[in-house]
Amino acid sequence: MTINEIQDEIIAEFNDFDDWMDRYQLLIDLGNEQQPLDEQHKTDQNLIEGCQSRVWLQANLVDGKIIFQAESDALIVKGIIALLMKVLSGHTPDEILNADLYFIDKIGLKEHLSPTRSNGLLSMVKQMRMYALAFKAKG
Repeated sequence: MTINEIQDEIIAEFNDFDDWMDRYQLLIDLGNEQQPLDEQHKTDQNLIEGCQSRVWLQANLVDGKIIFQAESDALIVKGIIALLMKVLSGHTPDEILNADLYFIDKIGLKEHLSPTRSNGLLSMVKQMRMYALAFKAKG
């Protein structure tokens, strides 16, 4: 699936809920479905700066595609990073760098997050793009 197809799927899933409490619950459920990050990857080097909660992001290049793994100590943030991984993981560095992450606005995520969480979201996206840039430069 392309990044845009995945985004459209997420938008449809979120549009099933009118109430933001239900949407938060969906985010929490997504976060809880994530595989826990291996303790060896919970290092200061993998911590994302700019997040109020602690978020660790690990990336590996496998067959030309970036596979992200992440974890957070906050339920909603864990859901947000799960969404980002669902969209970006398994794609090439170029696909990630060229992606317009329109789903964030379409599901109303930014406007329903506190300013600090919103900054954290931007920091997560930035870090994922930095990994893509680094892998592209190496390749």
